Amino acid sequence: MRFDTKIAIVVRDDLAAWQRLNVTAFLSSAVAAGEPALIGEPYEDASGNRYLPMFGQPVLVYVASAEQLAAAHARALTRDDIREAVYIEDMFKTGNDADNRATVADRASDDLPLVGIALHGPRNPIDKILKGLPLHP
Repeated sequence: MRFDTKIAIVVRDDLAAWQRLNVTAFLSSAVAAGEPALIGEPYEDASGNRYLPMFGQPVLVYVASAEQLAAAHARALTRDDIREAVYIEDMFKTGNDADNRATVADRASDDLPLVGIALHGPRNPIDKILKGLPLHP
């Protein structure tokens, strides 16, 4: 099935494995919270056990250098039809959402030490924003 929209996460290529997973998880939650219509129905197994619902479409994860990540972020900011979440280096040192938001609020958009972004919006603009970035291995 081909979807009209795309969910894409980009993580910086020099992060440790645990950091990449952490950033991906947090950014996925941002897309889910920001776009509740993307969430499908709860799951249930044949034994009657119920499980939480998930996205109803794929999430593609890419890798990028710090420079490529900053460029993708800058391109995304020029588009009104793209929703974006950011994760910055400072957030690895905090332990709660309020402090995370404060670290982002302390910096201008072109000064964010990005380690990851999540994008949701129409497929073609996201493909252009991420042109040349490889999928995470």
